[in-house]
Amino acid sequence: MFDSGARRMEGYGAQVPYRIHTTADGGAEVDPEALAQLTIDCLDELHRQVQASGFHVAAVAGSAFWHSFCGVDAAGHPTLPILHLLDTRSGDQVARVPNAHARTGCVPHSSYWPAKLLWLAANRPGEFRATRQFLSFPEFLFLKLFGRAGASTSMVSATGLWDQNKSDYDPETLAALPIRREQLANPAALDESEDQLRPEYRALWPAFSKARWFPALGDGACNNLGSGCVSTDRAALMVGTTGAMRLVSDALKAAVSPGLWCYRADRRRFVTGGALSNGGDVYAWMKRNLSLPRDVEARLEAATPGTHGLTMLPFFSGERTPYWRADLRASITGLSASTDAVDILRAALESVALRFREIYCLLAGRWGAPTEVIASGGALLHSPAWTQMIADALGRPITICTETEASCRGAALWALERLGIIDSISALPASTGAVLTPRPEYQAAYEDLLSQQRKLYERLYQE
Repeated sequence: MFDSGARRMEGYGAQVPYRIHTTADGGAEVDPEALAQLTIDCLDELHRQVQASGFHVAAVAGSAFWHSFCGVDAAGHPTLPILHLLDTRSGDQVARVPNAHARTGCVPHSSYWPAKLLWLAANRPGEFRATRQFLSFPEFLFLKLFGRAGASTSMVSATGLWDQNKSDYDPETLAALPIRREQLANPAALDESEDQLRPEYRALWPAFSKARWFPALGDGACNNLGSGCVSTDRAALMVGTTGAMRLVSDALKAAVSPGLWCYRADRRRFVTGGALSNGGDVYAWMKRNLSLPRDVEARLEAATPGTHGLTMLPFFSGERTPYWRADLRASITGLSASTDAVDILRAALESVALRFREIYCLLAGRWGAPTEVIASGGALLHSPAWTQMIADALGRPITICTETEASCRGAALWALERLGIIDSISALPASTGAVLTPRPEYQAAYEDLLSQQRKLYERLYQE
């Protein structure tokens, strides 16, 4: 919960963890009903807290994972699981997707809807035929709460189906898919708020019943807004499960650049950047599978980059920017009898840091070097040593955003702007903390590591 100054209110909120179901063939799925129930459980807890305090809730806004979607039948019941953006099973279908990157801002890839829709039609024909509507998870949640699937421009813009400048679906892309336009969100109804919960939820949450509920925005857009990166001179660096570096522009027309994606934060703001399929999940994999010592953070801080003798490509879930290939897989070379768990972890974190460098160079080539790089995300906040690695790899200072829930704050700021409580999101800057300065003595080491990674990539994956 946030107040009218976009300040997070301590002691209010709820969080429930969940796991994405993964399969050996690249599947990444979530049960939509189960995820909706977890969200409703969190709202129940928050409502209890609000009722006890007597606060008035003016609006409810959301930040939700981009790209993923599910399907429902005519009664609104799920016909398909949520296919997460990390689901790579549609890799073979990517070649059948028109390259409309200049219009949609989306490079053909298994992350986006078109390839996944083709995969579903071929591999789950029964469920596919039973589907009346294809929709993102926040649309499904809206459907449960209000009886209609409310969608935002932000969510629709990141499907791979949306023409960013015409603010409508791309005809060429739709023509290549076995779906009908009416199975998607209605462009004329995007961003419409609701204030009439279904009777059962109105009775369950009386303290929420008079609030305006806005369709959720994409999490990446919200992260930029919430961390104060709302112009092209401030880049948002986020490392959660995945990773991204993004800029927001308030422009009349989208500027779609090779290798980068471009979506919308809302009807007036574009968000452009690069995304990694492998971010904090790489560190999480290392923690699960390696016997790391208790003093691992201190050892990471004291280490010199590249001295482990390893070269790693961190492609546990394929990769997006700059390769846009679902078939990539993680690899490591240089292992010896003296290699230990911390060496492998260091190589993994350095490799992700250099993926961010690739994105940074693409952004700087199009927009110029950002004045500031603002970092957020749980993975970085829990490892200052990793954040320092990224600063060293970029060769640029990194400022830590101290907003503990930057994406949620971005959703709150957007709602405050929509309600007219603030004139502009930029009126309430984010709080920041430490600045990590790149260490000049390590620049050559990172240049060498990047060269080694590129050579390994060429040997393994370039025909």
